[in-house]
Amino acid sequence: PWKRKFLGFSFTDSKEPNVRIAKESLKRMKKKVREITSRKMPYPMEYRIQKLNQYLLGWCGYFALADTKSPFRKLDGWIRRRLRMCLWKNWKTPKTRIRNLIKLGVPSWKAYEWGDSRKGYWRISNSPILHKTLGNSYWNDQGLKSLQERYEFLRH
Repeated sequence: PWKRKFLGFSFTDSKEPNVRIAKESLKRMKKKVREITSRKMPYPMEYRIQKLNQYLLGWCGYFALADTKSPFRKLDGWIRRRLRMCLWKNWKTPKTRIRNLIKLGVPSWKAYEWGDSRKGYWRISNSPILHKTLGNSYWNDQGLKSLQERYEFLRH
């Protein structure tokens, strides 16, 4: 019975079974987020964040019944990384990347080091420099709603 899924939920295999989000539901959600944060779609960042908030708040509202909060925390980090990747691609040239990193408060020598990197978009989106400069507070200021905060709000 533990491998069954019902309305997007499954159950943990323990003495006191807990409700959790089914793997297929997480895969479906990630697919939708990938569509919204696709690199090939030239959406402005405000539009992406608006669409993400719209989708994620509804998704979180439905799956807030789950007793496990770790998927929400992990998805939050993954979504921010996707957005960092999109932003890095939007900046396009090393010159623009360096200028924008300096605007965000990165020392110029560090901005030159990372702005001229040949690493791919996905790899650079996990770099310490982008992690620090485009962290949680940056995305909160941009209007991105946190899944984990929404989950905790709905659970209490």
